[in-house]
Amino acid sequence: MQTDTPDRILRIKTVLARTGLSRATMYRKMDKGTFPKSIKISERCAGWRESAIAEWMKNPMFYSVDAEE
Repeated sequence: MQTDTPDRILRIKTVLARTGLSRATMYRKMDKGTFPKSIKISERCAGWRESAIAEWMKNPMFYSVDAEE
């Protein structure tokens, strides 16, 4: 699906604020495959696709990374 607005990269503080998760919980969910994986922006910087976070927020209990790929 093509949209006119580009997919933004969100930094960790924004992701945590939008989801209400703690940093530890977010990383634990990433390890389990129940939260979107981060993408490497630079050597010491990572972010998350805004669309992936929005998809997770639609149904966080049943989200699976495998289903997105």
